[in-house]
Amino acid sequence: MSQASSTGFKMRLRQLNRRQQLAFMAALCERLMPNYGLYVQMTGEGDIQGLRVILDLVWEALQVRDARIDFARQAEKLAALGPPDDDDSFGARRATETVVALSAILDALQGDAPEAPLEVSQVSRNGVQAFIEMTEGNDDDDAQRNAARLRDHPLMDDEHDFQATVLESVEATLDREALKSLRRLGHNEGVSNLGLSLD
Repeated sequence: MSQASSTGFKMRLRQLNRRQQLAFMAALCERLMPNYGLYVQMTGEGDIQGLRVILDLVWEALQVRDARIDFARQAEKLAALGPPDDDDSFGARRATETVVALSAILDALQGDAPEAPLEVSQVSRNGVQAFIEMTEGNDDDDAQRNAARLRDHPLMDDEHDFQATVLESVEATLDREALKSLRRLGHNEGVSNLGLSLD
């Protein structure tokens, strides 16, 4: 994504109303979920069902205007679902990103968090960047070569396209059907932003 289009993207994110912002973040979280699920599968740490319930409640709040959900309580539950502090593995970092993104939505649901959509957008991009650097990086590469690899990588292209599509979707009418298709888009047939799935 060029500097100009990145600036334009951020501006559009900032102009969304609260409901649009929440929908944008929920779709990105949906796509991060398999990363957390894979961590749970590999280590036995965490609780994918617990995380799933919290994200389902976010979608419910988007669909049912007067849904009475205690999001402060959900934030407490979420705090207990992150990987252990002493686990610095690649999988733990990606699982933590999922928790951080979901935490940003809960912050937004409890009050004013204007930067939350930008934070979730960046968290998702950072994960893709880390994955590309881990799988294809080379210690001998200079900063320029690294930047070019990231810019031209199909996974990064896919990430930019996905976020742009989600943004366009939430800028349009957000009725019940639109939210359902947005959720399907985020679910991405169970494939995460890193191209990984639980199968």
